[in-house]
Amino acid sequence: MEFAIPDGLYYTESHEWIDPDGDTARLGITDFAQDELGDIVFVELPSVGDDLAPGDELAVIESIKAVSDVYVPVAGTVADVNDAVVNEPELVNASPYDDGWLIELELAESVDTESLLSADEYQAQIE
Repeated sequence: MEFAIPDGLYYTESHEWIDPDGDTARLGITDFAQDELGDIVFVELPSVGDDLAPGDELAVIESIKAVSDVYVPVAGTVADVNDAVVNEPELVNASPYDDGWLIELELAESVDTESLLSADEYQAQIE
C-alpha cells in the first residue's frame, strides 16, 4: 500500500511528523500510523500553555484497535491545539497532514533535523 509522506516535513521512528516554521512547529501522526491504528474514535490533547520536553506525551489516540500514545520529538510550549480532531477524531484518518494535525508548539530551540527522518528515510523505514 502506498502511504502519503509529504516532502518538507520531518518524521520520527515512532510515526509522528513535525513541520517546523520559524519559532513554531505543527505536529501530528503519519498516514502510515493512522492506517495501522484503524478507525480513530477519540483524541486527547494537551492544554495550551503546557510545556513539553522531547519524549513527552503530546496526545492519546484511541482507535477501534488500540489506545496509542503520541510523543513530541522536540521541546516547546503548546501554542495551539486542533479542537476539530477532539470533536471529529476521524479527521486524523481522513487527513493526517492537513485537517488532522494535533498541536502547534512554540519551540524552545531550533529543531535538530539531524535527529529526525526525511521523507525518503521514513519511506524506507516503513517498507
